[in-house]
Amino acid sequence: MCGIIAIILADPNGSAVTDIHNGLPILQHRGQDACGIATCGQRGRIYTRKGNGLCSEVFRFPEQLMDLPGNMGLGHLRYPTAGSSANAEAQPFYVNSPYGICFAHNGNLINASELRDYLDHEAHRHINTDSDSETLLNIFASALQETGKFRVNEEDLFTALKAIYRRCQGGYACIAMLAGFGIIGFRDPYGIRPLVLGERNGINGGMDYMFSSESVALDQLGFTNHRNINPGEAVIIKKGCKPIFRQVHPILNHAPDIFEYVYFARPDTIIDGISVYRSRQNMGLALANTVLAKLGAEIVKTIDVVIPIPTTSEVSALSLSQKLGIPYCQAFVKNRYVGRTFIMPGQQERQKSVRRKLNAMKEEFKDKNVLLVDDSIVRGTTSREIVNMAREACARKVYFASCAPPIRNAHIYGIDLADTKELVAYGRTEEEISEHIGADAVIYQTLPDLIESCSSLSSHIKNFEVGVFNGEYVTPVDPSYFKKLESIRGETSKLKRKEAAIKAVAAGIANEGDVADVLKMNGVKVNGHGFDEPMSETVRERMDVSIHNFGDYVGVSRDGGQ
Repeated sequence: MCGIIAIILADPNGSAVTDIHNGLPILQHRGQDACGIATCGQRGRIYTRKGNGLCSEVFRFPEQLMDLPGNMGLGHLRYPTAGSSANAEAQPFYVNSPYGICFAHNGNLINASELRDYLDHEAHRHINTDSDSETLLNIFASALQETGKFRVNEEDLFTALKAIYRRCQGGYACIAMLAGFGIIGFRDPYGIRPLVLGERNGINGGMDYMFSSESVALDQLGFTNHRNINPGEAVIIKKGCKPIFRQVHPILNHAPDIFEYVYFARPDTIIDGISVYRSRQNMGLALANTVLAKLGAEIVKTIDVVIPIPTTSEVSALSLSQKLGIPYCQAFVKNRYVGRTFIMPGQQERQKSVRRKLNAMKEEFKDKNVLLVDDSIVRGTTSREIVNMAREACARKVYFASCAPPIRNAHIYGIDLADTKELVAYGRTEEEISEHIGADAVIYQTLPDLIESCSSLSSHIKNFEVGVFNGEYVTPVDPSYFKKLESIRGETSKLKRKEAAIKAVAAGIANEGDVADVLKMNGVKVNGHGFDEPMSETVRERMDVSIHNFGDYVGVSRDGGQ
């Protein structure tokens, strides 16, 4: 799950990078792994800056923005999915042929390996990373190449986009920029990943236009008249012109990923006409009924306080507490400067991070029966630590309620939750999950109630992507894909552990295992007695071998020093 922004200004001398740079932090929750901006200046020249880290880390100085001129551009925030997290995979991507195209996307392709084979053997286009965005970009570029024209028009672009819909399977929302021409936005034919367009008064009666993953970025930058891009729909906005909308592919379904409403999107966002805030209110009300049914009225009467796990569950927990007539208390205080734990490498590191991220106010737990409310339970690592913290704060009874149903299947459209076997609900009953995380009881939202919480707010959207809960995905999926996905996630997990080891060494807090991992990365085998012979391969897999990517090695300078 990533955050994307595309802007084109009415003023030919305007600076799109200012709005893009202001908009990316608004969507920072969608991707904290890498950030990038690409703009198009005079005579169609493309300017790019991107790298690993938060927006504030990649763009530290005003001069870096001044080096990105032009009145149109793209912005991207990367969320690490099942692939490498090297600097080389920071977006937007660019190809010079044909016509100079920049591209960024949010989502995941489930037939990426087949597409890369096609690009290699038939289209003869080189793919340099494991990023689906680079694959999508080259599918589009290959189709445009077939026009053979000196310059293309809108019809040529719509025709080329048909190739993406014909060949690419999965969930995706994409933005593109054609050098000197304009910007493009389009969405998969199932509407899994969100994309919305807004407009703002520009100079001389013209209009500025902006695509965004979430409406909140449009709101805060002054863009109004929001329009959700429909599944299978593409929009082309040429310089100085109004948007052209085209249903390039038939709508196969309109099934937004329900995890956007449960967890990922900001509460002040509206996705496909459904308020995230109100959907979470509904989740809390429905969950209250389930708590009452599962625990019984007598036990519910003994609960002293409802406590949300910050911050996504706060809206739902408040609704639940009001419905049950139980006091609400924000007894966990969050340190907002610690990353999300379910994407951290290694269970031990995630457990430590929970303690750094949350602090329990002991006086709000002492001698009380508490009902903890979280948006979901993934691996159970965070939940178990939170339950332990509640008990250490002297809570008498600890009940745990999840706004989402049990997660027992892989997420295949852009959220790298975990390997299936690492999911706490995989192969376990609710009673076994309760025992595993140390709670007196675990209460899950039912899937029908979750769907109803969102669908009741829309007159036309009744279906949602819920495969992570029931294993029934909205797109056709080859069974062999899941084996490939687990293999990729295994490799990615190893890379993340190595990256964590490098950070630990650089920070001076490494243990023996961290040091061993770093030595292995530098070509030295380590056995029980110390060092062994050098290893033959010293370049990390999927690394773009370039002097521009030394940032992939945290804390290591180009000359090898710190």
